[in-house]
Amino acid sequence: MLDDVKAGPRLALRAAEDRGTADHGWLKTAYSFSFADYYDPKNTHFEALRVINDDWIAGGKGFPMHPHQDFEIFSYVLEGSISHKDSMGNGSTVKAGGIQYMTAGSGVMHSEFNPSATDPMKLLQIWLIPATRGAKPRYEVMDLSPEDKDGKLALFISEDGRDGTIRTLAPAEVYAGTFDGDQKASLTLRDGRRGWIQVARGSVHVNGQKLTHGDGLAVLDPGEVSIHDGEDAEIVVFDLKQLS
Repeated sequence: MLDDVKAGPRLALRAAEDRGTADHGWLKTAYSFSFADYYDPKNTHFEALRVINDDWIAGGKGFPMHPHQDFEIFSYVLEGSISHKDSMGNGSTVKAGGIQYMTAGSGVMHSEFNPSATDPMKLLQIWLIPATRGAKPRYEVMDLSPEDKDGKLALFISEDGRDGTIRTLAPAEVYAGTFDGDQKASLTLRDGRRGWIQVARGSVHVNGQKLTHGDGLAVLDPGEVSIHDGEDAEIVVFDLKQLS
């Protein structure tokens, strides 16, 4: 349940312990929004943000070939690496710090596996709802170095693909950052925009609200989002068009 925590801009917490979970042995996951067998009518999506799955995948395991359509899907790799193959003929392995991105569009098949026989892999799997349906499928990868996001918010997905970022068909822009000690950063949400901050590891404060691993925080109004007082924190930040 999203719980209001303070005003100006209004914030709403999606606490880690309130997420749905699944344990398949080889896959341990937590769902911020309704997914698969987990359904929460109060948490089906947030604007164009449809899925945030916090996945742990055992060595040599993964998802065999399966279809997607009309979603913008990306994996944000935290530990280990992920190998991808798809019906467009793409194949790649993305290591920690990397992003693999796919426009499913009119339809695509793909598989994702942990290529290590022994080491587990951790990632955030994220789906965005595109503004247009039936687009031509495409696949792209990107690396963010530790320096790119050290104490700052690094834009890596944008609606116009500016500055070498991945272009998305969703009404969204996505940043990543790592914060520790006195490092600070801020993002100003324009009129008609909302935000979501997902903590991938560690802990951090957002506008005075402390968040820990797995927490999500919705920013319900335009205004300044201040990131501060992190402890080995890594976050993904979404700047989303308000759809309703």
